[in-house]
Amino acid sequence: MHIKKTYTTKEMFLWTRFETMLFFFIITFWVAVYYFFDLSWLKIPWTPLALIGTAVAFVIGFQNNAAYGRIWEARKIWGGIVNTSRTFGVFVQDMVNNEYAKPAMSKDDLKKEIKVLTYRHIAWMNALRHAMRAPKPWETTMSHKTNQEWNMRPPELDSDLDTDLKPYISDSDYEYVMSKGNKQTAMLYLQSHHLRTLKETGVIWEFSFLELEGVIQELFTLQGKSERIKNFPYPRHFATLNHFFMWIFVLLLPFALVPQFASIGNEVTVNSPLVGDLFIWLAIPFYVIVAWIFHTMERIGRTGENPFEGTANDVPISTISRGIEIDLRQNLGESEDGIPKQFEIKHNTQF
Repeated sequence: MHIKKTYTTKEMFLWTRFETMLFFFIITFWVAVYYFFDLSWLKIPWTPLALIGTAVAFVIGFQNNAAYGRIWEARKIWGGIVNTSRTFGVFVQDMVNNEYAKPAMSKDDLKKEIKVLTYRHIAWMNALRHAMRAPKPWETTMSHKTNQEWNMRPPELDSDLDTDLKPYISDSDYEYVMSKGNKQTAMLYLQSHHLRTLKETGVIWEFSFLELEGVIQELFTLQGKSERIKNFPYPRHFATLNHFFMWIFVLLLPFALVPQFASIGNEVTVNSPLVGDLFIWLAIPFYVIVAWIFHTMERIGRTGENPFEGTANDVPISTISRGIEIDLRQNLGESEDGIPKQFEIKHNTQF
């Protein structure tokens, strides 16, 4: 399953343009105040600011490593769901047969049982992806202005669980599942009960039943791991303090940077008065670059904290689920016209 997420320089600029403009106004204000009112006394030494910058860089690096670890773990979990789903699909097709059945089922009835089991698995994936997309109070990246203006929305926000479940399960299964708090867990219970019933009639051999139950167990494990990441956020004291530390550094930086450029300008004035007089204004681009780097790195960490929220940098569980569905239904022999298409790619991003 390939994930295409490419960012051009233009997209990166647009993603951070509001903060970049804010940095520009902050430093322009301080340079103008320093230049026109000669506030040479308004400065702080580089040593304490360098210590603050070092600490901020350290905590931002820690946050980014932790956030990347959550994204990578989530990707491995859903990679496991892909492999286990394909295993389940082939096991069901080969292990549901009349070899030990008493009485034997008709060929059409066997195909129906295989289809019911396969479709219920698709319904389980749909229930799981909807649960993973459910908003949490600590998930705020989706509300950012850039995500809103680019309409960066996962498919689950434009659909509902009822619509994505009803085509794949019976009315009795639907009523049972919807009566439970954890829909995806209820779906796996139904799968296990169904497999046991088929085992009791001999349609599934006892050893085959154990293999299939092992697959159900693995699905429970992967589901639990996915739910753990969703329901346990990156510790807020780390995330919040990192954000505050970054802004403290960014707001204090002009008090050291501007006087430094003014001092260099005074030295240049000896040989070039005009350049020396205007040299202080070069603090503007240098400040914007430094502030942009610190802020962007901190924001990258924040956007990676919740890998199932549904933003451009998250694990594309919708695409993964739909890809598994397409694989399973194609291997059931269904026509391409009846199989749903893959979800649309927006801004070179899969969801």
